[in-house]
Amino acid sequence: MIPTPEQAYALVCDYNEGEFHRKHARIVGDVMRWYANELGYGAEADFWQTVGILHDLDFEQWPEQHCTKEQELMREKGIDERIIHATASHGWNLTVDIKPEHEMEKVLYAADELTGLIGACAIMLPSKSVQDLEVKS
Repeated sequence: MIPTPEQAYALVCDYNEGEFHRKHARIVGDVMRWYANELGYGAEADFWQTVGILHDLDFEQWPEQHCTKEQELMREKGIDERIIHATASHGWNLTVDIKPEHEMEKVLYAADELTGLIGACAIMLPSKSVQDLEVKS
């Protein structure tokens, strides 16, 4: 099964109560959708977005099993193995030995870290808005 972005977000909400992880899922999903369109994969934009949304499915409840537990959870739901591989691959050399191979997986590997860094910088500002980040930051 390949969940829609909406179904993927509902699944994230089933396993993540905190607003931080829910928001991060939406942000990474939106970034992945943008890159799909930019890199010529527009027909797969929903798929890329779903991967971005699901990438940290297990992190809030099972941080020590991150990228491992989510594989089990997704298999129980019958989710497509391509999504399982892609989401797990963002933990390559950190928690799993699943290397990002497809261009989409490489984008996820980078987008996850960059969105986290940008978000961390933004919350340090009085406005807590990424719009107030300066280029030099």
